[in-house]
Amino acid sequence: MQPPVAKTIAHQRVHHGDTVDDPYFWLADKENKEVIAYLEAENAYTEQRLAGLAGLRERIFQEIKGRTQETDLSVPGRKGDWWYYARTEEGKQYAIHCRLRAAGDTPPLLPADGSALPGEQVLLDGNELAEGHGFFSLGTFDVSPDGRRLAYSVDFAGDERFTLRIKDLESGRLLPDEIPGTSYGTAWSRDGSTLFYLTVDEAWRPYRVHRHAVGAPVEQDVLIYEESDERFWVGVGLTRSERYLLISVGSKVTSELHLLDADDPAGQFRLVVARQNGVEYSVDHWAHPGDRSKDLLIVLHNRDGKSNFELATASVHAPDEWTALIPHRQDTRLLEAEAFAGHLAVEYRRDGLTGLAIHPVADGRPSAQGTPIAFDEPVYTVGIGENPEFETSRLRLGYTSMVTPSTVYDYDIATGALHLLKRQPVLGGYEPADYEQHRVWATAEDGTRVPISVVHRKGVERDGSAPALLYGYGSYEISRDPYFSAARLSLLDRGFVYAIAHVRGGGEMGRSWYEDGKLLAKRNTFTDFVACARSLAREGWTGVDRLVARGGSAGGLLVGAVANLAPEAFRGIVAEVPFVDPLNTILDPTLPLTVIEWEEWGNPLESAQVYRYMKGYSPYENVEAKQYPSILATTSLNDTRVYYHEPAKWIARLRATATGGDFLLKTEMEAGHAGRSGRYDAWREEALTLAWVIATATGSPAGEAAGADRAAAQG
Repeated sequence: MQPPVAKTIAHQRVHHGDTVDDPYFWLADKENKEVIAYLEAENAYTEQRLAGLAGLRERIFQEIKGRTQETDLSVPGRKGDWWYYARTEEGKQYAIHCRLRAAGDTPPLLPADGSALPGEQVLLDGNELAEGHGFFSLGTFDVSPDGRRLAYSVDFAGDERFTLRIKDLESGRLLPDEIPGTSYGTAWSRDGSTLFYLTVDEAWRPYRVHRHAVGAPVEQDVLIYEESDERFWVGVGLTRSERYLLISVGSKVTSELHLLDADDPAGQFRLVVARQNGVEYSVDHWAHPGDRSKDLLIVLHNRDGKSNFELATASVHAPDEWTALIPHRQDTRLLEAEAFAGHLAVEYRRDGLTGLAIHPVADGRPSAQGTPIAFDEPVYTVGIGENPEFETSRLRLGYTSMVTPSTVYDYDIATGALHLLKRQPVLGGYEPADYEQHRVWATAEDGTRVPISVVHRKGVERDGSAPALLYGYGSYEISRDPYFSAARLSLLDRGFVYAIAHVRGGGEMGRSWYEDGKLLAKRNTFTDFVACARSLAREGWTGVDRLVARGGSAGGLLVGAVANLAPEAFRGIVAEVPFVDPLNTILDPTLPLTVIEWEEWGNPLESAQVYRYMKGYSPYENVEAKQYPSILATTSLNDTRVYYHEPAKWIARLRATATGGDFLLKTEMEAGHAGRSGRYDAWREEALTLAWVIATATGSPAGEAAGADRAAAQG
């Protein structure tokens, strides 16, 4: 079977005196039957090319499934008189959300036979909601402070436009209230009588906040906030103290907040501090135990050049007067601060790793002195977990590493003891001691040291013979921290080395790490990744003929740019929902996210310099007539974040221009940015990707690498 050949239609782009031919522009019209037929032909071709991997794909799927405790229970969290949790059942795609009357302070455990907990109340069963639909996603799941009502929203297409519903939890009855076209995020008034929600504009930007009285016709809902500046998204929430409703307004570099007493939902929101370009801040509310006039706002901000952020306090009556609590430090990026009755939990980043510190309340106010929570692995990730109660003596936190499965602890504030509540089971005889994890460093072309997290099975030789997968992202100050993956074991047990390149553009090394990988410094993201790849090969972790790169969304831009920049450094590339046509997208302000993205990438409409810079790294526009590694690009027809046509155009141009390995495109016809929604479907999708990685890195038509027999035996 020959690969599909995309027809070419003349289309020109003219900006800043530059004329560019875009012969595959027509693929952007998904209402065109020819476009759908072309995508389906690409899917058929990809399946035909991967037919020889059918056995390996099935084995990997069974391995993932076999490592997973399919009937399982999340660690219940206490809120008021209830324990809230989600559970899964073997054979079912989606979670079942439940609660159970609390009879003490100890979370309930799943019965040994995997049956439902006696006396539980099912709040929402995703399997029932998804029945008859090819895709299902839950947008918001929000129980009112009094525990009487549930607001939830669903999406059956993958385009992230949700229909909002309200359920009476006392009767189990679904209320007639139904609101289509909503976005993520809701907030209840304190008495549960009023629900605040968001709607989006034509560019998929949440820009309006509405107030809905439960039981009233939707037509009577009140628009209480509308953001006219297209750079800003709007959000809505409730402080943990449940005393204040929050409207958050933010661009990529600027934020603004508005507060309202949650006991007065019909009142007027008041401004905390007016937006100032380049100033970001967030707030939480600390309620004084005996005197509300002494209540404080806990403010995390970067005002006055505090690029790694400072933590401050302010009176709720004078919210714009900030007093430093935890000063700014050049070596520590403050990430988050959450207020509780007796302490603050502060999340931070230092030396490329995350950390948590507890700041007790002393003399009637939070203390500047904190106690870090210590962990002994060389690389790990720790973060604040679900903590719905304001008055608590414990902090729920999450922990993982490259070898430690997702773990939930309760930290005792008074004693400093960590209480293990759950470590996600990995079935099939997994032993962390059989694996090694490392933090190594590469040197970028400008001399910057770039951290890499590495994991492999013990016994893998550093002689360049091991196949490897290198993952990267590097945008929006999003950090890709070390984490455990049960699916990844299908690589490690076949002798693979797995590595995460913590490149600039992410936030791993502080705010400057982000700023050095955006706008007119974006090229650093790509050259950092190439430096990491070459360092892994030079240091014997792998060889250039056995290394595959992987990235998704903005990480797809990364690996797409790298394919042009250094194709000889990789055997293969996996690009998932890849942002590979960035200039054409960022030039079109009618598309979702574009105007918002100008603060991340620059505005090529107004700036010729930005235009030329982006054109210089756009993967689609820089495909050359040279040898490329094999490429697998995956996308989804209903993705509203990165349109399907970007990888479709890219693969078409690669086929027409480049030489080298296979260039494959796989489009999910019923999915969004995150791919297939059901867990079994997602496992099959991952099995396909991993089988391709194994076959490509090892050069084996059967797709098996060293250690395959051991993996099969363990499975």
